[in-house]
Amino acid sequence: MGKCLAGRAASMLTGEPMPVKKVEGDEITGGTLNQTGALVMEAVGVGGDTVLNRIVQMVADAQRSRAPIQKLVDVVARYFVPAVIVCSILAFIGWSVFGPQPQLAHAFVAAVAVLIIACPCALGLATPMSVMVGVGRGAKEGVLIKNAEVLEVMEKVDTIVVDKTGTLTQGRPEVTGVETFGHWNENDVLTLAAAVESQSEHPLAQAVVRRANADELQPVEASEFSSITGGGVQARVDDHDVLIGKADLLDEQGIEGVNAGREKAGSHQAEGATVVFVAIDNTLAAILAITDPIKQSTPAALKTLHELGLKVVMLTGDAEPTAKAVASRLGIDEFHAGVSPEEKHDFVRELKKEGKTVAMCGDGINDAPALAEANVGIAMGTGTGVAIESAGVTLVGSDLRGVAAAANLSRKTMSNIRQNLFFAFIYNALGIPVAAGLLYPFFGVLLSPMIAAAAMSFSSVSVIANALRLRVAKLT
Repeated sequence: MGKCLAGRAASMLTGEPMPVKKVEGDEITGGTLNQTGALVMEAVGVGGDTVLNRIVQMVADAQRSRAPIQKLVDVVARYFVPAVIVCSILAFIGWSVFGPQPQLAHAFVAAVAVLIIACPCALGLATPMSVMVGVGRGAKEGVLIKNAEVLEVMEKVDTIVVDKTGTLTQGRPEVTGVETFGHWNENDVLTLAAAVESQSEHPLAQAVVRRANADELQPVEASEFSSITGGGVQARVDDHDVLIGKADLLDEQGIEGVNAGREKAGSHQAEGATVVFVAIDNTLAAILAITDPIKQSTPAALKTLHELGLKVVMLTGDAEPTAKAVASRLGIDEFHAGVSPEEKHDFVRELKKEGKTVAMCGDGINDAPALAEANVGIAMGTGTGVAIESAGVTLVGSDLRGVAAAANLSRKTMSNIRQNLFFAFIYNALGIPVAAGLLYPFFGVLLSPMIAAAAMSFSSVSVIANALRLRVAKLT
């Protein structure tokens, strides 16, 4: 990790789908790509302080953490150990009074056999072994689990809330259509729009800049640039006042001709494109249709989530027609458009009040409040800082299949823990009576302490072997 002294860089670990501007004093991560200009770094974190090491440490901490189900084991152990001691004493007394000669020898053998076979090794290994193997299996698939509690809660999730850009889509939008109004032509509009958008870090802004560069338009300088949160941007270019953003923003600013733009925007939005309105000198000059292709893996991932019985809700800042087109194409259960980061947080809170167990998937930056509010936060991308701190699960890649893998992993791990606990309990339920001499009246068999020791070891081995099955569990 380093500190930026000058330049522009794009981090491979920020979780953002597009490059981000870096200025003096900003933190950057080793291994990232500098796309523009010179970059001078000062190393402020090496070795154990690096982001990669913190990710490794997070996996190790998760493997050592305790799942809430372990509390059940602790409660059982609290009563189990005294109960075993009582059983051993009763076995000793019973054989001393009613056993064959030599009575004390038989009584001693039975008492020791009970203590040995009831050693709660398997009970103690049942949960931590499954957690350790499960967390490691998730890391192998690029699913980083923060702690064992997340695994247990994730199993109970019934609603998945997802962002659109960078989660369902590739996060690299392109301008696919330009419709002009009045005396403006396509090249003039793109030249002015690119001049303004070049000063913005938004993915849609960069799409406009890329289109202008692809059309080999001459760049111009913008001045008096300002960003309107959740609305758009504005600046002055070549003596023109340029405003770019949503239709509602242009309405608020009193721009003429917005309704005409809305009429033409409908056809683009119906195909899933985001429409950006460009006003020049207080009059609508053009609309830009910007399409962010859906990831090839998204449909299959959503199918898996539905097969797991999960409801998928999409929250996006896009306009209603665009969101509806994407949701319809992907078969998403519910969608909400024009949603701000604050509204995402409130929406997740309302779902929880309704009794839902919610997992929120986002890029870990703007979605941080919702990630923190959800029962399980899933940071898409390899997020640092806010992403890792706000989310219980971090996906190394920005692929929705990681969400399905996390859901499958939690279910398989919790099922494996229950199997281990069953083995441990049923083993003791059968082993203790046999060790105490239950078979002797019928078959004349008294369990040797050596056989009891072997049986006790076998129970632990069976629990470990069952936990290791998670290493080859199919998650996607």
